[in-house]
Amino acid sequence: MAEFSDDKPFYLAFSRVRGIGPARLRLLLSRFGALANAWQASASQLAGAGLDQKSVDSLVAARKTIIPERELEAVERAGITALTWVDDGYPRLLRQIDDPPPALYVRGAILDADAWAVAIVGTRRATVYGREVAEMLAGDLVRNHITIVSGLARGIDAVAHQAALDAGGRTLAVLGCGVDVIYPPEHRKLAQQIMASGALVSDYPPGTQPEAANFPPRNRIISGLSLGAIVVEADEQSGALITANFAAEQGREVFAVPGNILNRSSRGANRLIQKGAKLVVETGDILEELNLSAVAEHVEAQAALPEDDTERALLARLSHEPVQADELVRALGLPAEVVTAALAMMELKGMVRQASGTSFVLARETRPPYRVD
Repeated sequence: MAEFSDDKPFYLAFSRVRGIGPARLRLLLSRFGALANAWQASASQLAGAGLDQKSVDSLVAARKTIIPERELEAVERAGITALTWVDDGYPRLLRQIDDPPPALYVRGAILDADAWAVAIVGTRRATVYGREVAEMLAGDLVRNHITIVSGLARGIDAVAHQAALDAGGRTLAVLGCGVDVIYPPEHRKLAQQIMASGALVSDYPPGTQPEAANFPPRNRIISGLSLGAIVVEADEQSGALITANFAAEQGREVFAVPGNILNRSSRGANRLIQKGAKLVVETGDILEELNLSAVAEHVEAQAALPEDDTERALLARLSHEPVQADELVRALGLPAEVVTAALAMMELKGMVRQASGTSFVLARETRPPYRVD
């Protein structure tokens, strides 16, 4: 049996095989060592590895039409990023859940900063109250450098995404279809904005249509990408409650916004509070419970760290007494344009400020980010 050094095309190929999920994929990896080997295995070898007959038949049939290398080529050609279990860029929080999706398709970008994320979910039939609360929470959270995760659905989801964008923050939308298939279609413009300031995410291969059965499973990814899940409005059959259940199973915090007991759209959230979900009356409740109050300071501190030897050398020679730029050039022995460019970048980052003319000093203070007290 041939050995392959790169299993990525095979992760993508297996994502198209019905019935082969995380558990069965782990089984194949433990038996064959590499997915490339499992893809080439005979039906009897697959059965001997522990696959049930239905899964064996599904895989044997899929191999007749799926060419792994072309799967990877098609994804790259479409501008989609594929992240697998073996990729460093695979989201850290999602990797921690039981049976994370083996392949994740992304349009846009998932950044390290998105590890500070909170999900906001709720009913598609949002009330004015629900919309106002979702908008307030999402806006406040992103001003505290928290990424908003939701499902791009009508109602609360869309309000949360839009509020995050309007506040200049990041947001991730987890789809129940391929990332190249926008559903609902009226959210196409919103999806484009999300890709520019976050990402569309799905474990369904490109081209997958939005079938009803796809949406409950995708909710485990919404909660899996998040430190906690907030249910703003939800009736007792809402998909938002599925997200809350997944969050609880994954050891993530569950929050709920109380609502009118006479309003059907509040029954699910109110029941969650009865069962122990954290009641939310202000954004500070979420920041405090998740210990996120210091994220803004952490991000600011990271921005203030020198990025290279030039910045470090300049910081060592600057104080709160003005120093001329040409004096810094002579001290560092670097071209004037290099020093000038570094000083300009450090000024943008709030590390230094121009005192007068061409002299610079260390910044006495930096402007604090918006905080929810």
